[in-house]
Amino acid sequence: MKNNLLIILTRNPELGKCKTRLAAKVGDESALEIYKFLLEHTVSVTKDLNTTKWVFYSEKVEDNDMWDPTVYEKRVQVGQDLGERMMNAFKNGLDAGFAKIVIIGSDMYDLRQQDIEEAFESLAHHDFVVGPAVDGGYYLLGMKSLKPELFMNKSWGGDRVLSNTLKDMNGHMVHLLSEKNDVDFYEDIKDIEAFQPFLKHIKE
Repeated sequence: MKNNLLIILTRNPELGKCKTRLAAKVGDESALEIYKFLLEHTVSVTKDLNTTKWVFYSEKVEDNDMWDPTVYEKRVQVGQDLGERMMNAFKNGLDAGFAKIVIIGSDMYDLRQQDIEEAFESLAHHDFVVGPAVDGGYYLLGMKSLKPELFMNKSWGGDRVLSNTLKDMNGHMVHLLSEKNDVDFYEDIKDIEAFQPFLKHIKE
């Protein structure tokens, strides 16, 4: 597994700057607390993986936070949009000599350690692995060599990101993980018990 790299893209948790679509309903303070809760979940499902782990922050590296520097190497995202930032992160990993690279975000409550392990295992026999999200995007992407078109001409956050990405993978062996729901809107979490402490102030 030493040739495997897990890349985690994260936002610096700042009031008013994370989960803005969720914040429109629950408010900035609750949105920030929910995002921190999701970050802690991401730590819990990645810290024990037998793979190298890089965390890419949106703004700046945080020294004393939940990402243990003995477990995660810390870097800063580079690029104008999400596609460029992901492509540069993948390129960094490939240039460093990693054979299999998987990238995830940091706000997937449905994600489990086994999903990431399945992703790496599938790359033994596939060119790409994708974790489809319910909203038409994806929550995980894995590869063994860089294919720049996967990161270009996409409406990031739109409902055609997954279908357009899969189109770019035509002719390649692709493994699809199970579909999962990411957390963008109030409707994504309102019926999930774990989020109820953050939603007590909401009136339906």
